[in-house]
Amino acid sequence: MRYTDVSGTRATRQEPSPSGPGRTMAALDAVERLSALDSTATRIRSWVKGLPLGRGRDALHGKWLGHPVHPLMVQVPVGSWLSAAALDLVPGQRRGAGVLVALGLAGAGPAAVAGWVDWAELRPGQQRVGLVHAACNIGAVGLYAGSLVMRLRGRHAKGRLLGFAGLSLISAGGALGGHLAYRQAVGANHAEGMAARIGSQWYELGRLEEFPVDVLVRRSVEAVPVVAVRRADERVYALVEQCSHLGGPLSQGHLTDGCVKCPWHGSLFRLSDGWNVHGPATSAQPAFETRVEDGMVHVRLRD
Repeated sequence: MRYTDVSGTRATRQEPSPSGPGRTMAALDAVERLSALDSTATRIRSWVKGLPLGRGRDALHGKWLGHPVHPLMVQVPVGSWLSAAALDLVPGQRRGAGVLVALGLAGAGPAAVAGWVDWAELRPGQQRVGLVHAACNIGAVGLYAGSLVMRLRGRHAKGRLLGFAGLSLISAGGALGGHLAYRQAVGANHAEGMAARIGSQWYELGRLEEFPVDVLVRRSVEAVPVVAVRRADERVYALVEQCSHLGGPLSQGHLTDGCVKCPWHGSLFRLSDGWNVHGPATSAQPAFETRVEDGMVHVRLRD
């Protein structure tokens, strides 16, 4: 269908495709809706959350790094196996390829542990995709383990064949990991975009009497939700209300030891500066400076 635009040029109207999204996206959407995986996810999630990891859980989330550590850790197995495949195509590089296959297997375990710890804090649709992602990766590890065994036994042709099969599976798993990260926003800072919409000036938040002592109150600044709390010493604290982990509503959380706890996954943020005291959030919460003038609470986003 053609039409004439405002410049007088004839152009083609792009009608919506009756078939909807492409086959790849349709398949991934189907995985997100695959509720048959939920019972398995519930069992695995319970087991993962029951692991006695202590402070190691925050380290595996990547709190020390400021973003999830799992994508960083998978570079070892994926990079090693991709390099092994390249060496398998070069004559006389059997030994080097075998070493790289073994290195990838050594790095796969720690990367998987970090991935499962992150996965246990996700929403159902994300967990379903994560299970298929993990299944691909587990299959790839099995194939590479077989590849290493064959190489050690001198059956290099079969070892290479298993290695290429493993690379195919790990590539599929990587594509699913990309879907988790870039379409389902797993690991993204869900508060950063909110803070970017707020200017650097002072904003009125409300009258002081509108904020009961030790009660989380939801307000907005430039259409961005803000959670504020007035303490017994009359000081007022304010944070961006959308949790940086997965966007949970902090105004529905609860106060504990000068912090607000997200009701969805338990991330703990310090009221005074938004610091993420405890994960799974790996990013601090954008915080505001506050002042009270003539009974009116004003806030300004911290640098």
